[in-house]
Amino acid sequence: MTLRIYNTMSGSKEEFQPIEPGKVRLYVCGITAYDYCHIGHARANVVFDVIFRYLKRLGNEVTYVRNFTDVDDKIINRAKELKIDSCELAKRFMAAFSEDMARLGCESPSVEPKATENIPQIVAIIRTLIDKGLAYEADGDVYFSIEHFPGYLKLSKRNMDEMVAGARIAPGEQKRNPMDFALWKAAKPGEPYWDSPWGPGRPGWHIECSAMSMRYLGSSIDIHGGGKDLVFPHHENEIAQSEGATGQPFARYWIHNGFVNINQEKMSKSLGNFFTVREVLEKYDPEVLRFFILSAHYRSPIDFSDKNLEDARHGLTRVYEALQALEEVLETQAGSVIPETELTGEDEMIWQPAARLEEDFRAAMDDDFNTAQALGHLFEAVRVVNRVLSDRRFETNRHWLKRLAAAREGILRCGQVLGLFQTKPGSWLERLKDAGLGESGLSKEAIEALIEERKAARAARNFPRADAIRDELAAKGIILLDSPQGTTWKTK
Repeated sequence: MTLRIYNTMSGSKEEFQPIEPGKVRLYVCGITAYDYCHIGHARANVVFDVIFRYLKRLGNEVTYVRNFTDVDDKIINRAKELKIDSCELAKRFMAAFSEDMARLGCESPSVEPKATENIPQIVAIIRTLIDKGLAYEADGDVYFSIEHFPGYLKLSKRNMDEMVAGARIAPGEQKRNPMDFALWKAAKPGEPYWDSPWGPGRPGWHIECSAMSMRYLGSSIDIHGGGKDLVFPHHENEIAQSEGATGQPFARYWIHNGFVNINQEKMSKSLGNFFTVREVLEKYDPEVLRFFILSAHYRSPIDFSDKNLEDARHGLTRVYEALQALEEVLETQAGSVIPETELTGEDEMIWQPAARLEEDFRAAMDDDFNTAQALGHLFEAVRVVNRVLSDRRFETNRHWLKRLAAAREGILRCGQVLGLFQTKPGSWLERLKDAGLGESGLSKEAIEALIEERKAARAARNFPRADAIRDELAAKGIILLDSPQGTTWKTK
């Protein structure tokens, strides 16, 4: 099997071939640290976390760089609003971002550089661009001249004439072309600044990523990623300044994740449908949000709604319940004396979706990291496992116990790539119960007391009362599960 990636540059899926076999250089644009991260940030970072994990699973040595923009107009303006130092503001929200990503189960990148730690590298690239005639200085500002870079707009495929016609030069800017973009901004009173050959100032937004990518990954990288909103102007400008400075291709593959919609409308502060990760995690378990994000292909738009989050919670619960049941059966049957005979052809057909789980999972991931399809294969395997567990055929043939053990390991290995199902099942299900209790208004003790009352009612053949207790609990989101071993419960 061969990994194929949709490349925004070519507009098609391409076989993935890193510049250096066995080593992958991955750069993903991080946040501008002026506020708490929203669910759009969550989607991008979960997506690229899975890509990072999967590239490693394939045996590659992956260097994953994700930057922080810690100096920018948005940071400066927000700091003024809050009457605090812009550096302190950036530190606060970088720390908050790291906390949020850790809660979502994202692994730390190999390097997380900050713009302010790379000023010498930024200045060096700007000097090179000026020396090559690709940039010019104007009263302390430095602009990139798009007219001298013939490949401009090759990523976004936009029309240059239309772009120029619609562009405007803001007051105070001294651009030669309205599409030229800032590489260096002269300092204004009260703003942070650094010394440069063009006077005190700070870097423009786009040049930061070129400098950090080149410093840690070299002139040419394998994969550059981010949200679709970054295709233009950010990534287009990165290409222009990077390739203009080095004369080499900047990135082989460009990966962009789709947008998040809220109840089928584009997420926007102006529409009042803007949610931070922290707000969402007050209501939903972090793994539920991660599962929801991965339930759609990364390039597709994804619709954020309570219904879809509830569906994700139910799906995740199904897998954890199967893992819990597997764990219990494998532990209780481990020392049992059970005959071992070969499975019939019919048995093999029943088991096939579970037997080929990892093969099908890899085929889905090799098809442009199709996590939605990968989860579909995983649920097919869970359905088979549940069937085998329910008819208890493992009690008469040890071969089924071996198959169940293999299925459990396969589910966990696939889950590790997705960053899912890594919590001990009993602990996760208890956590889910605790979350549901808040909505039910009942304590664990109250539920257990009602279960005991129902047990006594059934023993006394008072079935109307037993049914009434079940219905009462169900109305509050508590589902009773009867088995030969007794009655347990879960929340909806």
